[in-house]
Amino acid sequence: MQENYLPNRREQFLWWLSTAETALVKDAVVDRNRHSIVGMLVLGTWSFATLAWAYFFSTVVSAWWIALVLGVFMGGLILFIDRALIKGVQKSKSNGWKPLVFRLFLALAIGLFMAQPALLFLFEKEVKVQASIDNEKRKKIKNTELVKTHQDEKEQLLNQKTIATATLNQYYVEMVNTRNQFIAETDGTGGSKKIGLKDIALAKKAAADKAAIDYQTILEKLTPTIQYADSAIQLINIDIAKEQASFNQLLNNGFITQIEALDHLIQQNKAVAFRYYLLVVLLLLIEIMPLLAKYLLPSGTYEINAELVEAEEIKLIKKTYS
Repeated sequence: MQENYLPNRREQFLWWLSTAETALVKDAVVDRNRHSIVGMLVLGTWSFATLAWAYFFSTVVSAWWIALVLGVFMGGLILFIDRALIKGVQKSKSNGWKPLVFRLFLALAIGLFMAQPALLFLFEKEVKVQASIDNEKRKKIKNTELVKTHQDEKEQLLNQKTIATATLNQYYVEMVNTRNQFIAETDGTGGSKKIGLKDIALAKKAAADKAAIDYQTILEKLTPTIQYADSAIQLINIDIAKEQASFNQLLNNGFITQIEALDHLIQQNKAVAFRYYLLVVLLLLIEIMPLLAKYLLPSGTYEINAELVEAEEIKLIKKTYS
């Protein structure tokens, strides 16, 4: 055993990450490297978690520094969880496997979530293209829903306009026909074809005048109905356009939109799906590797010494208060 070993700051930092007690591990020659390895794995997980969370928040907030601060905060939480679980690993005890099992479930949850921003970063261009396609589909669906919502009202207005227009056309045709009959009677080209029959011409003139008056009357009566229908239909179309524009403004390339686009890519593209699940497995390994290394690395003098020191401290406390 090499006593009075003075570790450098890098070693002290790595030992702190691995939850090793510096006063004990510095005199455990073999365990120094073991705890440095665990510390480097914790550092890797911490760094990756910080980057992944920072990228995730960059898709949610506009200010990059806010995303960075939130990423550092969430990465710190992952670090604290890792250190707490690593500290809880005691292979010499029967319940030493419990932190590992808990960390497995935690790694699964975190890994599955962190795989999404990582894949969004790797397939950024493809995801944005798919998101644009999805947004266009959403616009069409929204427009169809808006049109369907106002369909009954528009059909009622169109029916009113159609009936009024047909009635006007009927009166107009009647007016034109009676006028043409009167003209034909007066010039001898139609009717009796005898210019001298003034009584017939006067009768047809009276019929033409009456038809013109009737048309003018029905025109004055139905014009407001037609104008109201046109105006109401125009207002409905304006409302639909406004609601559609408001909906279009809500569409974006936020995290949820990109995740949905990523899901569509996974469903449609086997190459993307394969890399997605491969990355999930890789992230799970990154998440669990510090604890797994702590559990798999052989026990050394550090653990024995730590147990002895703890036992001595317990005896001393009991002796003090007995």
